Amino acid sequence: MPLERSQVEHIAALARIGLTEDEIQMFGDQLSHILEQFEVLEELDTTGVAPTGHAGGLQTVMREDVPQDSLDSEDVLKNAPRREGEFFRVNAVLEE
Repeated sequence: MPLERSQVEHIAALARIGLTEDEIQMFGDQLSHILEQFEVLEELDTTGVAPTGHAGGLQTVMREDVPQDSLDSEDVLKNAPRREGEFFRVNAVLEE
C-alpha cells in the first residue's frame, strides 16, 4: 500500500518537520514498506481470541501502599543546606 505524496506531507506536518523533495520520496518509500509489514497481520485468523490491551499478564512491581508515620521535622531539616524556621530555604524560581 504505497503512501501518496500528500499523505507523507501530512505526516510531516503533524510531526512539525520540513522535508525536502528527496526526503518526501525516501520517507514515503520507508513508511509504505512499514505499512506493508503490518498487512501480514490481516491474514491471521483471530477467531476466538479475546481482545486485550497487552500481550502478556500484568503484575505490579510496586510495594503495597501502607500508611505509616511521617518523619520528624527536625530529622528532615537537620540535613538542609539552608533553613528558615521549620522550613527549607530555597532560591526563588520566577518565570520571565
